[in-house]
Amino acid sequence: MTTLRQLSYLVALADSRSFRRAADAVHIAQPTLSQQLRALEARLGVTLVERNESPVQLTPIGRDLVTRARRILLDVKDAEDMVRRSRAGIAGTIRFGVTPTLGPYLMPRIVASLHRRFPDLRLYIREGIPDEQARELSRGELDMVLSPLPVSGSDLHIEPLFREPLHIVCPPEHPLGRAAKVRRADLAGIGFLSLDRRHHAHRQAREICDDLKATLLEDYEGTSLDSLRQMCGSGLGFAILPELYLRSEVGGTDMVTRLAMAGWSASRSLAAVWRHGSAYADSYATIADTIATEARTILAGPAL
Repeated sequence: MTTLRQLSYLVALADSRSFRRAADAVHIAQPTLSQQLRALEARLGVTLVERNESPVQLTPIGRDLVTRARRILLDVKDAEDMVRRSRAGIAGTIRFGVTPTLGPYLMPRIVASLHRRFPDLRLYIREGIPDEQARELSRGELDMVLSPLPVSGSDLHIEPLFREPLHIVCPPEHPLGRAAKVRRADLAGIGFLSLDRRHHAHRQAREICDDLKATLLEDYEGTSLDSLRQMCGSGLGFAILPELYLRSEVGGTDMVTRLAMAGWSASRSLAAVWRHGSAYADSYATIADTIATEARTILAGPAL
């Protein structure tokens, strides 16, 4: 009889493409994993794994089975979650993915607010690349994600939360920083810094540079908003920073100057994302509402 455990071993192997790493991921010995997969192949009467390949490859039927196995394992997990939720309400540990262009500056307030309302709720927070986290969400490795839009995934529920203004900042000694109004034409040819190209922020910075006829500095990609602000403050280039970061205690405008732009504005949209049909969908919706409320409160208040 095919077991859920065997299906989970096959999925782990598909993800890692290595028997050793797959065994580590499911916390068993490598010979045990190999034996169980051979038993699964014998039970089904097909070959699922090309064992002479490195990295390990699945056969076409093996790939098809992995796709179905993922759905089966997620359905079982959601069923177990539904039973636990019926007993505990909003409680337990939620694996929460968040973009580093927002998490460090908004999540402290979110965590404090949620802890006051739901003291038995725990958030295991992981920062990461939004596109990668959407895939981890689909695979069940994360429960919920806070991400800039757009987010892809037909199996995902996307809940738009709020729009956050973006601002152009320059080094403090730059003449445009002292101008009462900066026109779009003033930025033609100006070099702009951005995060690495895997981030939504990089793609949006490129679109803004194209619109303003500015130049995106490909050789100087930041790893965080802090690094962008610091590089900008050192005179390396202009940057585009979000409002919540500029209002935060760890961000701010202590080393950069906001430009007073005339006839130009930009923003980004943030959303909470979870899997369709999740047993904790009501809890995720409550968390999403808390995030939106806190963000709007900050944006409506005075700037630091």
